[in-house]
Amino acid sequence: MDKPRLWIVIPCYNEQEVLPITAPMFRDKILELAASGKISEDSRVLFVNDGSSDDTWSIIRSLSSQDEHYIGISQSRNRGHQNTLLAGLMEAKDKCDITISIDCDGQDDINAMNEMVDRYHEGCEIVYGVRSSRKTDTWFKRTTAQSFYKLMNRMGAETVYNHADYRLVSSRVLNHFADFKEVNIFLRGMFPLVGFKSTSVEYERAERLAGKSHYPLMKMIRLAIEGITSLSTKPITMITGFGFFTVILGIIGIIWVIVDAIIGNTVAGWASLACIILFLGGVQLVCLGIIGEYIGKIYMETKGRPRYIISDRTWDEEE
Repeated sequence: MDKPRLWIVIPCYNEQEVLPITAPMFRDKILELAASGKISEDSRVLFVNDGSSDDTWSIIRSLSSQDEHYIGISQSRNRGHQNTLLAGLMEAKDKCDITISIDCDGQDDINAMNEMVDRYHEGCEIVYGVRSSRKTDTWFKRTTAQSFYKLMNRMGAETVYNHADYRLVSSRVLNHFADFKEVNIFLRGMFPLVGFKSTSVEYERAERLAGKSHYPLMKMIRLAIEGITSLSTKPITMITGFGFFTVILGIIGIIWVIVDAIIGNTVAGWASLACIILFLGGVQLVCLGIIGEYIGKIYMETKGRPRYIISDRTWDEEE
């Protein structure tokens, strides 16, 4: 069996502080894996610039001009982490045998790549990097993250617990994944849908080496909503069930009012009436909001806009 060619795909958005620190780490890992005979010597580190407003793209260009192991592509504008990662994977699928996607902040243990490649040689087409613990997180971060994964699974979105976007994927899987044409993407929930033999590798997640996180609480909430509404219609089903439940309560209430009127036990009850109206009004607004999320996604899907546009490639500059 020929040595597989590996591309490490790294999305970057305003990472000028951490990129000079982590880039040599990714290159050294490529050289280490190649020296051990696990991958081909012409493996590469692919940086994908997500329309950064700082010097990220300049650093990527400089790295690629100094060492052939570094290559980079740049999107025409900022399109978000998921679209940026997708752009890198689709760029790599026809040029390598396996990809490993990882963030450039140094939090994910790059030594887990050794075991990922080993699992690939054993026949696995997808290898998920899974956090073994969250002891480096604050209580709030740990609680919200665990709630996120549990909520996703309960809402019908199939995800791997404690897995983000650190994974090995073969080019065979990526070629089939390219048939998924939806605009609203949530990669950590979409790859399990492709199938093929898969497994997980556990690792310890460290602190960010430099710079600041680009995923504050509101972005995490938005990511959860995006994932649920992109992969599952269960919220719509829940609304329907709750609607029937409310109708039943309403029928019981009507019967109660009629009986009270017949026996002459009616009294003025503006407080209870106001509470009921406010409750049902709030429920209706929430239900309309959930339905609106789905309608908005339908609207975006029908437009058929490109999910990413690559404006620059470092290897084009060399020609």
